[in-house]
Amino acid sequence: MVAFLVVLDIIPRLAQITRSFNKIHAYEAAVVAGSLVFTWADFWDGKLHMFPMGTALVGLLAGCFVGMLAAALTEIINVLPILAKRVGMGAYMILLLMAMIFGKVIGSLFEWLLY
Repeated sequence: MVAFLVVLDIIPRLAQITRSFNKIHAYEAAVVAGSLVFTWADFWDGKLHMFPMGTALVGLLAGCFVGMLAAALTEIINVLPILAKRVGMGAYMILLLMAMIFGKVIGSLFEWLLY
C-alpha cells in the first residue's frame, strides 16, 4: 500500500494542497508507521472494541482516505493518454484501459469468491 501511495504522489499532493511542505517528513513517517502497525495488527488477529462514535470516526477517516485515493486515480487516468502516446501505445489505448478494468474485476472476484 505504501508503494501505491508513493506512485500516486498522494503525500506530496496533500502537502501542496495544505501548504505544509515543512511537515512532509511527518506525513511519510505516519504512512510508514501506519503500515507497520496495521500489518502487525493483521497478524495479531485481535479485536478492537469501540464505542459507536469511535466507529463513526474511523469510518469518516476511512472515507476521507478513499476519497483522496479516488482523486489521485482520477489524476492518473488523465495522465494515461499522454503517457500512452509518448510510449507509442496511443493506438492501443482502449486495450490498455480494458486490461486495467478486467484486471481489477478479476482480482476483486478472486478475493471475494476464493480467498
